Amino acid sequence: MKAKLFLAASLFAVIANAQLTTINETFDNFTAGNNTFPQNGWSIKLPTAPFPPQPMMLVVADGANKVIQAYPGSSSNQPLYLITPQIVAPAGDKAISFDTGLVASSPGTTTIQIGVVTNPTDMTTFTAVGNPIQITSTTIQNVKVNIPASSGTYLAIRHTPTAAHTALQIDNVKYDANLAVSENAFSSSNVKFAVSQDNNSLKFDSPVALASATVYSAAGQIAVNGKIINNSFDIARLKTGVYFIIIENKDGQTLKSKFIKK
Repeated sequence: MKAKLFLAASLFAVIANAQLTTINETFDNFTAGNNTFPQNGWSIKLPTAPFPPQPMMLVVADGANKVIQAYPGSSSNQPLYLITPQIVAPAGDKAISFDTGLVASSPGTTTIQIGVVTNPTDMTTFTAVGNPIQITSTTIQNVKVNIPASSGTYLAIRHTPTAAHTALQIDNVKYDANLAVSENAFSSSNVKFAVSQDNNSLKFDSPVALASATVYSAAGQIAVNGKIINNSFDIARLKTGVYFIIIENKDGQTLKSKFIKK
């Protein structure tokens, strides 16, 4: 009998301490509510100062699905963290991705930063990876960030709102080698563009999805900026001349180039 109990306890210890090699979390099997963490290996870290209403990490129903909502309450400019279950220490061959956007009626914007954490209860161990990502719309977008080799064994999504009551939605978190973006995929050597025949747009050819562009005059002033839609960017209002351009992809990476509008 003792041998059976020892075996059961040993198996439980192995399962409890298992480190994940990949993550594919939809949150649909989570318990809904505003005080349900930790659960299923996920944990949170919220601002500790008293801000009625308090900051919360909620699990809410979104139609037939469940999503995470990071809600700062009356606080602002103080980060909220959603922390994954423990993973095998990253070897630099995987990326994290998730769907995100502001929750309707949020009065401000937010900055997302992905990080690797060594202690899920101590965010001083948070080491940022990738670029900060600005979230300014309720339109759901997919964010993807490569995770470098690290001794940390947790990943964290940090939400830092610019205003009180600015809530962020998070869903479909994945961590896998198949998501990794080549570090050389976004560079001037393989992102090509040209002025269209009618001189009214820039046409892009890129191995990664493009998000926006900012065009500067030769004097360094912003001439036009906006979204790149279907690999096309409107420059109809630009006058003839030489322009510099900063191109940004959906992961927040940027590159610089120039073009001539005739």
